[in-house]
Amino acid sequence: MFLQMSLQDVEKVLPLYIRYYNDFEDCQWTPETAGRRIRQVLSMEGGYGLLATDSQGTAGFVMGYFKQYDDLVSFILEEIVVEHSRQGQGLGSALLTETERRVKVMGAAGVELSAVNDSMHHHFYEKAGYKDAKNFVAKVKWF
Repeated sequence: MFLQMSLQDVEKVLPLYIRYYNDFEDCQWTPETAGRRIRQVLSMEGGYGLLATDSQGTAGFVMGYFKQYDDLVSFILEEIVVEHSRQGQGLGSALLTETERRVKVMGAAGVELSAVNDSMHHHFYEKAGYKDAKNFVAKVKWF
């Protein structure tokens, strides 16, 4: 079942977020930093999230925000997280498909995202029809 996510759901997804990123992506999230990150995205103007739940509880979630351009609105997908033990069962694909359906109905012309540059992420997004953008390149300046 898919449910629209709200700020009241942050505590539900914190353990999932921290466990996945710290155990499998070599990150160092804490309840404070992860909670701040999730609340930042959901509380910004245009913030939107979707929970995937079943009888076992919260299995995954997606969050992002609607971004206005001069001629269209796009949905910026910031995070999609699926409980590691439940990956490879179609849940992430179903969550992404449902997110696409809902944001389209809400006025988005498309979905934009940045992904880790590895084979797992490439396969997941390519399978869903996402292509590498040829007209953009990520830039960063760290201090």
